[in-house]
Amino acid sequence: MRGGTVQINWHDTKPVLTLDFHPKSGLLATGGADFDIKLWQINPSEGENKGPTASYQSSLTYHGSAVNVLRFSPSGGLLASGADGGELIIWKLHPTDVGQTWKVLKSLSFHRKDVLDMEWSTDDAHLITGSVDNSCIIWDVCKGSVHQILDGHLHYVQGVSWDPLGHYVASLSSDRTCRIYGNKPLTTSKGLKTSNYAAQHVITKAEQQLPADSKILSTKTHLFHDETLPSFFRRLAWSPDGSFLVVPAGSYKFSSTSDSVNTAYIFSRKDLSRPALQLPASGKPVIAVRFCPIVFSLRAHKSAGEFFKLPYRYVFAVATLNSLYIYDTESVPPIAIFAGLHYAAITDISWSPDAKYLALSSQDGYCTLVEFDRDDLGSPFTISEAEKAKDEIKNPVDQVPTEVINTTSTDVEAESKAEAESKADRNKKETEASEGKASPNPVSVPVSNKPAKRRITPMAIDP
Repeated sequence: MRGGTVQINWHDTKPVLTLDFHPKSGLLATGGADFDIKLWQINPSEGENKGPTASYQSSLTYHGSAVNVLRFSPSGGLLASGADGGELIIWKLHPTDVGQTWKVLKSLSFHRKDVLDMEWSTDDAHLITGSVDNSCIIWDVCKGSVHQILDGHLHYVQGVSWDPLGHYVASLSSDRTCRIYGNKPLTTSKGLKTSNYAAQHVITKAEQQLPADSKILSTKTHLFHDETLPSFFRRLAWSPDGSFLVVPAGSYKFSSTSDSVNTAYIFSRKDLSRPALQLPASGKPVIAVRFCPIVFSLRAHKSAGEFFKLPYRYVFAVATLNSLYIYDTESVPPIAIFAGLHYAAITDISWSPDAKYLALSSQDGYCTLVEFDRDDLGSPFTISEAEKAKDEIKNPVDQVPTEVINTTSTDVEAESKAEAESKADRNKKETEASEGKASPNPVSVPVSNKPAKRRITPMAIDP
């Protein structure tokens, strides 16, 4: 894999707050504090030491404030964009004599304050949004109206995610809670059933792990950061098959005397009331998670730290404020770490539909592009393998759902090492950046999948 921070004027040197790849064409859309949405063609690297580049295609100009989030619909025919002040626009793709163009289809009005996150339902019919007005709204996109308001949060809703199987929606707020809403359909007067989401789980605290012989009464601690987290985004994500949910902005204490560590939690669909696994801790808070759209075959070896019972392998990216971790479901440690990427906080991440590129945006006004070679992530899961896997167990997390993976020291050391390697020329880079000449180059730290007993410390999380 190769990549770097692309030295182009993405949004007038203003913060790039969001990005997303088109699911069909692979065009990259970015939104920023200049009120614009821009479309880019991603070009492959031309040499061993050169990363991919981006070519400007067109702009979508309509918003009157900073664009915080944009997402293409699963079919690729629609684009939703949310901005400050509650602006929410639906764009539609139209064919033209010279190609295609995007035009405003609808303006959805109800949020009173900034829209921070959103996600489409798999059929393009509905959209869920989260806002600074403390609410989530489920929209009927066809009618252009509010379908349902979820107003249980007490502070900003900074992340929302739609279960690909259609039974749940999830939200994450700076009130330190993650809410899981289950669909309990209502029957209309005409005998038709309509979706209706009701709070099923409110996850906020977990019991501290204490030694077996401890005489101290266990206490519950918060699982998530409060409103002091220096980011407006907590972008959570379901796996493509809906079998588990990865939630960022985690904060956990391994003992009553230890400091809190930054983490992301994995919730199994089998029990969404509490975390099943904890990802290796990072130096900075986790702010976003995105799954690779390609499903991969299992590798030849079996990792000693395998906690997922899946007949295939998912790859997903986890972004902290200043680094990027890439995980798969067949190994415990991350398969790669990128550190020293940007001078300001990372804001969003996205995968291209063919899994060739991973893009992330930052408040420093630049975007980073990572390009993967054919064998970097593995072999795509084939149709024959899918048929064979139909009768296998569908529970994604192994039957030890109360275990927590703690690789705090190793992974923080890896990130710190990467930061140290780039620190020697940091002053020079900052000088160049101030002159408009350069932005920081990433340091990639591949992490071996080889089992290492010292890296795994099982810890229990009680409900």
